[in-house]
Amino acid sequence: MPEQQPIRLQKYLADCGLGSRRFCETLITAGRVSVDGKTITELGTKVDPTQQTVVCNGKTLTKEPPVTILLNKPPKVICTSDDPQGRTTVLELLEDLPERVYTVGRLDFMSEGLIMVTNDGDLAHSLMHPRYHIEKVYKVWIDSPIGYHQLKKMKRGIANGGETLRVLDIDEGRHTKQGVEYTITLGEGKNRHIRRLMEHFDKKVFRLMRIAIGPIRLDELKPGEWRRAKPAELKLLRAALAEKKGSGKA
Repeated sequence: MPEQQPIRLQKYLADCGLGSRRFCETLITAGRVSVDGKTITELGTKVDPTQQTVVCNGKTLTKEPPVTILLNKPPKVICTSDDPQGRTTVLELLEDLPERVYTVGRLDFMSEGLIMVTNDGDLAHSLMHPRYHIEKVYKVWIDSPIGYHQLKKMKRGIANGGETLRVLDIDEGRHTKQGVEYTITLGEGKNRHIRRLMEHFDKKVFRLMRIAIGPIRLDELKPGEWRRAKPAELKLLRAALAEKKGSGKA
C-alpha cells in the first residue's frame, strides 16, 4: 500500500466532516486547530494524518468513511449547523445520522427541495467551486405568466446588485391554484438567484423548489425525508464534474 502523502490541513478538516474547505480555513486562521499540540494558523500547512494528531476545538479528528445524504428541505428550515434564532436546521433533520456532515451549498429559508449533505470534502469542494457550474433545476410558482420578451431577457441575463442573473432554460408549465408553474435550469447559482430575477420583473413567488442537482433528482422524497445517495448516483455526479473539467468549464 502506498504511503500517505501529506495533504493541506483545510482539506483534511473538510474530509473529517467539519465543513467546506473555505469554512475550515476560518477554523485554522481563528487558531482553533492544532497539530501535535501546536496551534496552527498558516493555511499552507500540510499534515500526514497517519503520523500526526490533529485537534479542532479540543477534539481529536479522525477521517470518517465518506457519506452523502440527499434531503428534501422543507420551507422554514435553514442550511447552517446552528441558528442563534432557534430555527430548525437541516442538520437537526439528520439527528439519527452517526456521521458528522455539512450541507453542500444552500437553499434560502423559505425555499424547499433537494439539498446535499456530506462529509466528502473533495465532492463538496467540486460542487461549490464557482468554476464548476453543475446545472441545477427548480420549480417555481408565481402570480402571473412571464412575457416572451421577459423570457428572452432572463436567458440573456439581467444586471442586478452588481451581478448578472441569467437562466439556461425556462419552460412554462401548468396554471394551478399555487400559481403559474415554471421549470428553470441554472448553470450558475447566485444568492437568491431566482427570487431576485422574479422581483426584477415584478413577479410574486408563491413557492420555490429545487428538484435536481446535475444528475441527482429529488424524485419521491417527501419534505423532511432523506436517504443516502446511491453509488450509481454519485458515479454519475462525478462523471458530470469530470466533464466540466474536460470541457474547460471548470
